[in-house]
Amino acid sequence: MVAAHGERAGPPAGGTTLLTYVLIDGENLDATLGSSVLGRRPAPDERPRWERVVQFAERVWGAPVRTLFFINASSGNLPMPFVQALLALGIRPLPLSGPPGMKVVDVGIQRTLSAIAERRGNVLLGSHDADFVPQIEALLGDDRLGGERLGDDRAVGVLAFRELLSNRYRELVGRGLQIFDLEDDAGCFNLVLPRVRVIEIDRFDPAPFLD
Repeated sequence: MVAAHGERAGPPAGGTTLLTYVLIDGENLDATLGSSVLGRRPAPDERPRWERVVQFAERVWGAPVRTLFFINASSGNLPMPFVQALLALGIRPLPLSGPPGMKVVDVGIQRTLSAIAERRGNVLLGSHDADFVPQIEALLGDDRLGGERLGDDRAVGVLAFRELLSNRYRELVGRGLQIFDLEDDAGCFNLVLPRVRVIEIDRFDPAPFLD
């Protein structure tokens, strides 16, 4: 199992689940990488390696993964090379469209999180967006189906740049939410990112800062 910084890794005590649902808010992760980490549009070799996200999700809770990648396609255009690349990795792209001004990706992820609350399965959300906090709270709660508490054996996590994650998610750690770092925990970048953040001394490696 992979441990997040200072938080519990692995499914909660009391049982295992059959599937981990990975929901990727690609627009949010890309925008955060560009605006808050790099200060510019990311180059292709600076973007996340999505296959490593899938591999990380498989390792962290020891369950098979179903990965959904949400795309804003309100313009009517599909980024076909990117869509084909995702399909080749076993990731299901979900291009969504809607009326002007609607945050279609947010709506799609919110609906998907609510649907997962009605079934068994772990959830790993790739986003910094606090708009999903109510749905994450519901997944951590004691929702019932057929008289059983679905939240008892469900692992729920958020995958993001730790220092840029909404504090509203940090408030849920005491209720079982696990927070994982895209770079440090999932290892999904080929390059060391120029991040300024608190580094736990036990994990500090000076070598990358000396080159």
